[in-house]
Amino acid sequence: MTHSRPVAMTIAGSDSGGGAGIQADLKTFQALGVYGTSALTAITAQNTLGVRAVHEIPIDVIAAQIDAIVDDIGVDAAKTGMLSSAEIIGTVAERVRHWRLDRLVVDPVMVAKSGDRLLREDAVQALVRDLMPLALVLTPNLPEAEVLVGRPLMTEDDIRRAAREIIALGPRAVVMKGGHRAGDATDLLFDGQRFEAFASERIDTPNTHGTGCTFSAAIAAGLADGLDMVAAVGAAKRYLTEAIRQARPLGAGHGPVAHDWLLKREALGV
Repeated sequence: MTHSRPVAMTIAGSDSGGGAGIQADLKTFQALGVYGTSALTAITAQNTLGVRAVHEIPIDVIAAQIDAIVDDIGVDAAKTGMLSSAEIIGTVAERVRHWRLDRLVVDPVMVAKSGDRLLREDAVQALVRDLMPLALVLTPNLPEAEVLVGRPLMTEDDIRRAAREIIALGPRAVVMKGGHRAGDATDLLFDGQRFEAFASERIDTPNTHGTGCTFSAAIAAGLADGLDMVAAVGAAKRYLTEAIRQARPLGAGHGPVAHDWLLKREALGV
C-alpha cells in the first residue's frame, strides 16, 4: 500500500443516469472522505425509468482493472455491485482471493429499482458458491434475501432465521435491509453471534434510486476509514437516511438520492 488516505474500490456496473452503480459509489466515497477507485463490470444504458441496454465488460479487462488498482494504489476496503454473470462473478472472486481483499462488502444486486433484472438466473449459484464466502458483510434487501434462502420472509422471526442461514453460506456478517418491509426502515445486522438493529423513519419519496449501492458503498467507506463493522453500518445508515430525506426530483421515474448532502453542509460550515 502506497497511499496516505483511505482508499475504497467499487467493482460494479455503470449507471448512465448517475444514480446507482459506480457513479453512486464514487459519489458516496467522496462525500465520506475516502478516495474512490473503480473496476467496471458492465455498462448500462439507464435512466430513472429503467434499463435500456447492458454491455458486459470482458473478464480479462475486469481482472486487469482490479490488478491495476491494487498493485499501485492499494485498497483498504472494497465493495461489489452489479456482477451480471457467473463468469464475471468467478473472475472477481478469483482476484479478491488473489489480493486478499478481506474488507469486502458484497451487495448482491439482482434487480434494478425499475424492476429490470441485473443478475442472470444461472449466476445466483455462482454468487453463493464463489463470492459470498469472501464477504466481510453481505447487504441483501428483502427480495434478494428471499432468493438466497428460497422462501418468502414475512415476519421478524423469518428475517432472523434467514440471517442465520445466510451466515451459514459463508459471509462473516449480513445486513438484512428493511427498505422493502412495512413500518420503520429497520436494517438488521447479524455477525453470527448477535443481532444489532439500525432503525430510521420511513421517508415518503419516490427518489430512492441507488439506495442499495449507496448504502453498501458507505459501509465500505467506513471500513476503509478504520471503523469496525457496527460503527460502519451505523454511519452508513445515517448517511443514507439523510441522502433520501434531502433528495429532490430528477427525471420522470425513481430519482437518485442526494449523495452530496454532507458536502453541501460542510461547504456551508454547518
